[in-house]
Amino acid sequence: MKFILKLLLTAVAVVILAKILPGVTVNSYLTAVIVALVLAVLNFLVKPLLVILTLPVTILTLGLFLLIINAIIIFIADGFVGGFDVDGWFMAIVFSLLLSLFQSVLFSLLDKD
Repeated sequence: MKFILKLLLTAVAVVILAKILPGVTVNSYLTAVIVALVLAVLNFLVKPLLVILTLPVTILTLGLFLLIINAIIIFIADGFVGGFDVDGWFMAIVFSLLLSLFQSVLFSLLDKD
């Protein structure tokens, strides 16, 4: 039940960010839910593999390369979901940073119960 609630909160954050950021578009609320689901699956399956494969670069850049990995995850989600578009690397990095910020705030409100 908590997973579904977190998924819906992530979808709300995706919709809000799509309205705020000029380079991010989401066609519908259903698309936002699908984006949230795809991001959850990619963060669970693909992100650990990318982190392990790029560990030397991540250590060399003191962890800043993780921003690029997050942008890659956003671009992969952009490729999988038809109504979700992100224009450029900068928008993908900003989107991933703001999405993480929104998720941490919303999930902390959820965990207080």
